[in-house]
Amino acid sequence: MAERLQKVLARAGYGSRREIEEWIRAGKITVNGKPAELGVSVSSKDRISIDGRLIKLAEEEHPPRTLIYHKPAGELTTRKDEAGRPTVFDSLPRIRNARWITIGRLDFNTSGLLLVTTDGELAHRLMHPSWEIEREYAVRILGKVDDQVLQRLLEGVMLDDGMAAFGTIKDAGGEGANHWYHVTVREGRNREVRRLWESQGLQVSRLIRVRFGPIALPAGLSRGRFRDLERKEVEALYTVVKLSPPKQAAARRAPPRRGTARRGKRVR
Repeated sequence: MAERLQKVLARAGYGSRREIEEWIRAGKITVNGKPAELGVSVSSKDRISIDGRLIKLAEEEHPPRTLIYHKPAGELTTRKDEAGRPTVFDSLPRIRNARWITIGRLDFNTSGLLLVTTDGELAHRLMHPSWEIEREYAVRILGKVDDQVLQRLLEGVMLDDGMAAFGTIKDAGGEGANHWYHVTVREGRNREVRRLWESQGLQVSRLIRVRFGPIALPAGLSRGRFRDLERKEVEALYTVVKLSPPKQAAARRAPPRRGTARRGKRVR
């Protein structure tokens, strides 16, 4: 079945539909050796090139796939690291004729829920600030936190890239010098949660993302493991950014598996 070129390439993870339309206008994409035109429809049988590089499309019977990955601290969300440090892509399953896209990032020392998809349009919308997708974090603070600090963090403080604030702060308990809070933000700014707390002279000793939009980190999913989204989760995720869910979810019903780490290294 033929579909619009920009839709096919976005779903395969090459960019958003808007970006791909710009590439078409700029003459960067060819279909069967000829410059692509806006509105052209293609199938897996067509030869498509981007900047002269031939790409392969997934067969139509394979719908987009989205995973929940429980990222451990000590992994990067980049594809490669010059220093040879492990990345989340080392632990994800291998796929053909598509590529994994992380929906947002978690820094090296942050653990928790990371959504990974082969649908580029879904990833683009979920990460775009205009959709204001809420992220929830469990954060352990080292130091005394008084009501004035919490009020400032809710009202907003000036960071080096502009004003920022938590949407909500909930006390999650704790003992001694360490205390847990659950906080929410609606932007994907670099290290935003850590920087907000640090702006008040406080140290974040642990940070875990527990929810991204409608998807929460499953209680039974251990660090370093992943699973496909269930059908109801797929529908919720697509609906929140006003996209039509795939006709069939690519969910596997096998129990969560440990990702295959580089050189057989165990993921802790």
